[in-house]
Amino acid sequence: MYVKNALTLADAKQIAAAAEAEALKNNWRVTIAVLDDGGNLLFLQRLDEAPLGSIVVAQEKARTALLFKRPTKVFEEIIASGRTAMLTLPGATPIEGGLPLLNNGQLIGAIGVGGGNADEQCAYQALVKVLGPQPAIAQPTPATGAAPTQRPQ
Repeated sequence: MYVKNALTLADAKQIAAAAEAEALKNNWRVTIAVLDDGGNLLFLQRLDEAPLGSIVVAQEKARTALLFKRPTKVFEEIIASGRTAMLTLPGATPIEGGLPLLNNGQLIGAIGVGGGNADEQCAYQALVKVLGPQPAIAQPTPATGAAPTQRPQ
């Protein structure tokens, strides 16, 4: 029998609170979405003055990170390098800000942050504060919010 870990609502709230703290520290107005391992919305938080469009975008970034088990920044960089065919990838939102949530290498959900200037930085700080360092995900550069890409092994 296969045993797997699962996110709880309390976990999702803790992850979102850590992302919120990073956003508020930098005066970013974002929406934070946390999905379970089945791609279902577990928690959604829209900060004051966050764009309405960021509600859907945050969820889609999280879903992309979950489905492909990699940061959405990977897709953004591939497209920026000229491989525009990636734009047709079903279910992919190729915009930085979505990260898979891993626990001992096991995919347990995803976080998506939308509406800010450095969405991935908010998501990454939340991930590290709650789940600890993730070897397959590089830390974003604080000045730009951009992360060097590392693909999961």
